[in-house]
Amino acid sequence: MKTVRTLAASLLLMCATARAADDTCALPAAVCAHAARGALTLIGQGAQAAIIVDAQDHPGVLRAARDLQADLGAVAGRPVGLSSADAPHAKTAIIVGTLGHSAHVDRIVRERHIDTHDVQGRWEAYLLQVVEHPEPGVARALLIAGADKRGTIFGIYELSRRIGVSPWTWWADVPVPRRAALHVAPGRFVDAPAVRYRGIFLNDEDPALGGWMKETFGGPNHKAYAHVFELILRLKGNLLWPAMWSRAFADDDAENPLLADEYGVVIGTSHHEPMMRAHVEWERYGKGPWDYAQNAEALRAFWRRGIERMDSHESIVTLGMRGDGDKPMTQGTAIDLLERIVADQRTMLAQITQRPLERTPQVWALYKEVQDYYDAGMRVPDDVTLLFSDDNWGNLRRLPKPGDARGGGYGIYYHFDYVGGPRNYKWINTNQIERTWQQMQLAYAYGVNCLWIVNVGDLKPMEFPISFFLDQAWNPEGMSAERLQRYPSDWATQQFGTEHAAEIGELLTRYTQYNARRKPELLSPDTFSLDNFDEAARVVAQWNTLAANSASLASKLPAAQRDAYYELVDYPVQASANLTAMYVAAARNRRDAALDRPQANAEADEVARRFARDAELARVYEHDIAGGKWVHMMDQTHIGYTGWQQPEKNVMPETQRVDAAAATSANEPRAPARSWAHAANGAMGAFVEHNGYIAIEAEHYARAVASDGIEWRTIANLGRTLSGVIALPSIADASVPENDAPRLEYALQLQQAGDVEVHVVLSPPLDFLHRGGLRFAVSIGDETPQVVTTKLDPTPDAADFAAWEHAVSDNAYVAVSKHRVAAGTQTLKLWRVDPGLVFQRVEIWRGTPPASYLGPPESERR
Repeated sequence: MKTVRTLAASLLLMCATARAADDTCALPAAVCAHAARGALTLIGQGAQAAIIVDAQDHPGVLRAARDLQADLGAVAGRPVGLSSADAPHAKTAIIVGTLGHSAHVDRIVRERHIDTHDVQGRWEAYLLQVVEHPEPGVARALLIAGADKRGTIFGIYELSRRIGVSPWTWWADVPVPRRAALHVAPGRFVDAPAVRYRGIFLNDEDPALGGWMKETFGGPNHKAYAHVFELILRLKGNLLWPAMWSRAFADDDAENPLLADEYGVVIGTSHHEPMMRAHVEWERYGKGPWDYAQNAEALRAFWRRGIERMDSHESIVTLGMRGDGDKPMTQGTAIDLLERIVADQRTMLAQITQRPLERTPQVWALYKEVQDYYDAGMRVPDDVTLLFSDDNWGNLRRLPKPGDARGGGYGIYYHFDYVGGPRNYKWINTNQIERTWQQMQLAYAYGVNCLWIVNVGDLKPMEFPISFFLDQAWNPEGMSAERLQRYPSDWATQQFGTEHAAEIGELLTRYTQYNARRKPELLSPDTFSLDNFDEAARVVAQWNTLAANSASLASKLPAAQRDAYYELVDYPVQASANLTAMYVAAARNRRDAALDRPQANAEADEVARRFARDAELARVYEHDIAGGKWVHMMDQTHIGYTGWQQPEKNVMPETQRVDAAAATSANEPRAPARSWAHAANGAMGAFVEHNGYIAIEAEHYARAVASDGIEWRTIANLGRTLSGVIALPSIADASVPENDAPRLEYALQLQQAGDVEVHVVLSPPLDFLHRGGLRFAVSIGDETPQVVTTKLDPTPDAADFAAWEHAVSDNAYVAVSKHRVAAGTQTLKLWRVDPGLVFQRVEIWRGTPPASYLGPPESERR
């Protein structure tokens, strides 16, 4: 079914906007504004399809059918009929049902000989097919048939996407476009997910999401969660870890789990909330310490209630135990204790559910120190899913060995939001989908296909990466590097139509790239150098250009789209640009005040103005757009961090003023900016040394040597400057750096002989293979390649912990090797050794390079 999934990926966004290209409209079950030969009319003059559903089908299917009724009616601009009658009164219909649960659909399949061999019994699969004369009174119908409850629901929402309804219509106020005509191409379309469980984790949700829920719905109750459930299903996800800061999903509102089960959303609990009990419930009902060695009986009673309350609702049970407050359970590695805890929990599960353990999905989260237990040899029964984790900053810590199959499979717990060191990042989207793609395709290549879940914080600022994560989870193989590059403009098309999609896609790509360089919470007046290579000026200029482009585009959009545009594009661009400019103004103020320059006062005023504008942008978000729908959603503090934890309120950077009358503009000369040579666009010669350095973007190699089944692939926009270059396939064995082994070659023109340092800039490389660090090799000229081992460890007190903190703060790791070179034309070779590395830049330096965050612009080639 690989070809079917690839087709699904291509149709997912293109057809949703009813593009008129003949080749697209001829694809099976494509929805377009003009009719291909044999197409079925959904909306047209004097004709409109009605929806038919079996009243005996799953409640979640009936509810989704009503959503489709509303969606189709909104697109058509007139009511759409929905019937569960055995004798429908519609010549053209959309017939919806679950195989084995809809007598209506089962009869059509049987009598019209509908092929369901690749749908029946397949997890969450669905079929879209135009059927002639499906039953008396109906001339033609679009059949939506699901293998199971969610398969049918996904088929329904796939049609909603194809007619132009964004999954973000409610959550981001994306307007539904009107269509005078829509037609479904004939043919048969089948789709199903490649990853079994795909979902989001609402976490770190105070003050924003938590405040919004309370203000809007009275708290995290079923009225609020109904919108979360629908969003997950519209995005073709199926799993939720609910909000947990002082909140308990099942205890706060007993209707929450009942409604989730009706919708068809699987409920789990986070990595440190075992046995379907929220952490805060121990504060409410627990007795004694959260310590199994001392208080096992009380903890078992507490957990028993969680499993009893779970009842028959579809759930994934977290096993194990961490310390109180998501801290380590003990000092050291208490394998015997944790093994006993898991065994006792599983005994309890079997007793209460009265079914074989393998029929209750269970997960053991290898988060932080729990991974140490796994590395030290702890194992759990084969039916339990092993949930690996990233380092909380989007870099995978460990993956299974190739071929290590287990009944429960493997999962990944990923982060778009985090509370912890080296600093919280909660305010706004800072996640490059290019890095998410690279890490999650790596995970999938290593066999992680059971569970993908991502911490999305407040949900609202993460619309773009959430969409991407769940789209990739549905079909990792279909999310090719080419589709990744198109994704921002395709997603923009889904929200805003085709006219400005390319421009909006560029804004999405660029603001996330700039924010990913260093997350806003990590910015300070010291981040960007005022002298080396005009770094601060370059960064501010980039942001100013982006902000101006976004503002200009906002003025061109129809009024109906401006709320969604502010939420999804303009606010993150303007707020991020403003914040960066504020910190650079603060840096200039400190420098100029120290030199008693009068411009220090204007810079102090600029800092104050920017600080006030930050608050005003948030006020507009919360009160002026969407009728004040998103009050509190931008309450997250983000200015004035002094440690890893957030400040209680935003604190303006300190500024200084000078006596303007007595000040001088020439007390001390400014340090001259370091000069550079611009890249010669399109040149293919050697990179020329200038002022003792050469800077090269990784993708600008002179030659890429592919061998041993390895090929090189450039991932546009991945990283801090231009792109990332990776070696594929990700699962290939290590290479030996010799002879014709895989490598990238760069032509250099060196001014003199002597010693140089080669600085290779990589995306933070963690030892996911557990071999002591990922390796590559460097050579210049005919020298023997030097093998470089990257050393990063997110474990506190580890020898390489400080290096990890530095790398994730900068979103880059710089690996250094030393070489003795001859003058003249030389070839630098970057050799592949281990899989999984992402090369961003290569810099060659004589002596000590200056303290510069982004490094110099690329050197000239000639």
